[in-house]
Amino acid sequence: MAAATGGEAIVNGLVAHGVDTVFGLPGAQIYGLFDAFQQAQLKVIGARHEQACGYMAYGYARSTGRPGVFSVVPGPGVLNAGAALLTAYGANEPVLCLTGQVPTQFLGKGRGHLHEMPDQLATLRSFVKWADRIEYPDAAPPLVSRAFQEMLSGRRGPVALEMPWDVFTQRADVGVSIPFDLLAPPLPDTDRIRDAAALVAASKSPMIFVGSGAIHAAGEILELAELIDAPVVAFRSGRGIVSNAHELGLTMAAAYRLWPNTDLMIGIGTRMELATMSRWPFRPEGLKCIRIDIDASEMRRYTPDVAVIADAQAGTRELLAAVRRRGYARQKDRRAAIREAAAAALKQIQTIQPQMAYLNILREVLPDNAIVTDELSQVGFASWYGFPVYQPRTFITSGYQGTLGSGFPTALGAKVAHPDRPVVAITGDGGFMFGVQELATAVQFNITVVTLVFNNNSYGNVRRDQIERFDGRVVASDLVNPDFVRLAESFGVGAARVTSPDGFRAALEKALAHGGPYLIDIEVPTGSEASPWPFIHTAKP
Repeated sequence: MAAATGGEAIVNGLVAHGVDTVFGLPGAQIYGLFDAFQQAQLKVIGARHEQACGYMAYGYARSTGRPGVFSVVPGPGVLNAGAALLTAYGANEPVLCLTGQVPTQFLGKGRGHLHEMPDQLATLRSFVKWADRIEYPDAAPPLVSRAFQEMLSGRRGPVALEMPWDVFTQRADVGVSIPFDLLAPPLPDTDRIRDAAALVAASKSPMIFVGSGAIHAAGEILELAELIDAPVVAFRSGRGIVSNAHELGLTMAAAYRLWPNTDLMIGIGTRMELATMSRWPFRPEGLKCIRIDIDASEMRRYTPDVAVIADAQAGTRELLAAVRRRGYARQKDRRAAIREAAAAALKQIQTIQPQMAYLNILREVLPDNAIVTDELSQVGFASWYGFPVYQPRTFITSGYQGTLGSGFPTALGAKVAHPDRPVVAITGDGGFMFGVQELATAVQFNITVVTLVFNNNSYGNVRRDQIERFDGRVVASDLVNPDFVRLAESFGVGAARVTSPDGFRAALEKALAHGGPYLIDIEVPTGSEASPWPFIHTAKP
């Protein structure tokens, strides 16, 4: 036992769990916590808006697999950061939100104290995996350990801890924070593995679908794929688990060409959105399904023929061993068919212009380990299938939340985690303006993200939908933008303007060599971009 304030007790717990970086925006209720950050000499990355704090923590977590930690004031601060927490929930990433509360004497009174909201914990629990309140300094060590246990056990996800205003500075004898063991995952059921191996043995054209729950099983998945000649496809979160440079690592556009003849789909750590949620609008006759997932509830959301409830790595390893024991008759010319599908898709997606021209150059210039974040934009959508990904955790999206404005601050967090790797944010003009103020954060902390602002003076997707589906009635989707180059330079950010793909390569190379944050304003005439959607919401052949 040693004397510590509530804030110090929390920070001691963070340090015990290996945390050295926190994203945050200080305010009255959490002064005691930020003072403890300072005394512990944690790296604190400030921001100009609470939402950016959450997204930076998300980018940090998504790019590393380690918990990202941020702190904001209660009430409006938590709600401002709520979009980022919801994104982390949807993407199954370990993000810890530390926030305050009204003073202890006002808890539950509804007196209208500063930043008070009705039952903040109940609100948080509706979109994070776990949340609790620390009411005394000596309660902090076990609750911080519990927070990390919840974040990292089973299906990963965000958590939150709140502490009353006065407890952050209240001093008491506090125990040492000791990390808890993670909760043991369910072991693969032998009978289900046997049944799954039988389905594999009977298949001629299997396909493997992967999501973020399978990242740590990349080696086993590649072994299985090579054993049974199965293409591996990811929608967004699992991209790079099998590299697109490998002949079995396919984009959704290439995999769809093989879909009509697929007789077995194997989902590993994924919601299987492509194959089961109308993006691919038909089911091949006789198709069978195996799912390996640590979350039993996934089997109720989409029920497979064989459900293996297990960690992705353990489940895939057991399935691989069972298939090897049983044997698999590989089909003649299967690899050739996969290569042909990939080549045909690559040729076909080049029609998505000018997006593909920019994405091709981006991929050629960046090293394999560079990190790219997308944004809801015409280039961002095209990147889901048009930008090759070679390593896991190098392509970061907002997942099924599709959160406009997430890309730029997420890239900042990824760059903080990986200062020696290039990080590029693909954004549209509309989404970028959600977090434009964080250019100041990039300059203050020298976060050398290169931001690509594709400037079509509109919410381009909304505008197209209004024209095509609502008889051309365009409303609230045209934008008036600032001069992005002058705006960036006013923050102290390097900047350039590009008007066609011809000038993009030189501008990108200059940006990457600049040594500081950089913005490229890419002007695209309104309405000139080809729709990226034919390869995402596909038509039945």
